[in-house]
Amino acid sequence: MTHQQRLLIGLTCGLVAGAFWGGVFLAPELLAAFTPLQMTAGRYVCYGLASAALLVPSARTVLAKLTLVDWRDLAGLSLLGNIVYYVCLAVSVQIAGVAPASLIIGLLPVTITLVGAKRGEGVALRKLAAPLLLVAAGVLCINIAAFQTATGVSVARLSLGLLAAAGALAVWTVYAVWNARRLAATPRFTGHEWSLLTGVVTGLLSLLLIIPAFALPGASHPQAAWMLFWGVSLAVALGASVIGNGLWNTASRLLPLSLSGQLIVFETLFALLYGFLHEGRWPLPLETAAIVLMLAGVLWSVHLHRPAAEGHPAE
Repeated sequence: MTHQQRLLIGLTCGLVAGAFWGGVFLAPELLAAFTPLQMTAGRYVCYGLASAALLVPSARTVLAKLTLVDWRDLAGLSLLGNIVYYVCLAVSVQIAGVAPASLIIGLLPVTITLVGAKRGEGVALRKLAAPLLLVAAGVLCINIAAFQTATGVSVARLSLGLLAAAGALAVWTVYAVWNARRLAATPRFTGHEWSLLTGVVTGLLSLLLIIPAFALPGASHPQAAWMLFWGVSLAVALGASVIGNGLWNTASRLLPLSLSGQLIVFETLFALLYGFLHEGRWPLPLETAAIVLMLAGVLWSVHLHRPAAEGHPAE
């Protein structure tokens, strides 16, 4: 496979994964009557069951390749990248809204590139400084917009929502870098197999949330609300977790971290699109500026990663 082909396939996988992941930000809006803990438990119980079902045909072969180190890393990755991340995201969306939450978490292209950059891999950070600054400027715009347009939400509560988004940003940065390094160091698993294993482990961990999420006294919901809850949970589990994570693992294998990390901006853009469609409105001026700045930064980075820019000859 030539470098150009790897770039094209990797970019396509990252784009489609972002389209699926963007729906994750809309789920807390659709399930506003439920708590973030309930949404997390519901999503990842479904993810675990779906992953286990898809893993059955190759289970004997895949499980035979697992080591204790693999189980340890799968547990850590599942806890950070799925459970803790989604609790923080759901809290942020329910308090601050889809746009502020998605655009703060949209700083992932910057944090992943800075944290995960290695000398000699991808494009040098000094060359990426300008596009990364554009992405950071976009995030600054949405933070300003969040406080300017907040209605019916106290500054303290809004700050909590934005802080939860920052927490989601931090844990997913660690997850993305750790997962990419682990995939590179573990060629015996395909990206799809690793994604399904992550799903099974996440499902097992989510069982620990069942009692505090559903068994403890709380608000009661009609049957129609529960049907919506499990429908959305299953859709997010299959789309964002099974399909999206599998595509992301493929992109992580094909692209340097200095580029793959920035493709997460597509998650942000799709989240905004779904959010604006759900709210039935056009983006505000500062939101528009944020979208333009972040998209320009990533497209600039993609340009810098082209074979001619990196000096890679065709293989």
